Amino acid sequence: MTLDKTNRMNYLIDFYQELLTPKQRNYMSLYYLDDFSLGEIADEFEVSRQAVYDNIKRTEAMLEQYEERLSLFQKYEQRKILLDELKQLDLPSEALVAIESLEQLE
Repeated sequence: MTLDKTNRMNYLIDFYQELLTPKQRNYMSLYYLDDFSLGEIADEFEVSRQAVYDNIKRTEAMLEQYEERLSLFQKYEQRKILLDELKQLDLPSEALVAIESLEQLE
């Protein structure tokens, strides 16, 4: 698993976790955030490794579908780029304060 995929999944989990079942949230959190192996998760929930794997793959697909439809992560990345570009401009201090306030909302 690549670092880019892990980072993407962590963001998608953050954005869409409320749309997941508690079991899906648990599996994804343990796998992506806590770096548990499939075997460790299977032991924790007393299920097979295959069951954990299948659940994670289905949940990944669901998260990608949510992102395809809602684009929350894409919009977040675009906002972040625009804010970084604004900070590079020679702006009055009031504008820089406003930019910093916007960054705090993320």
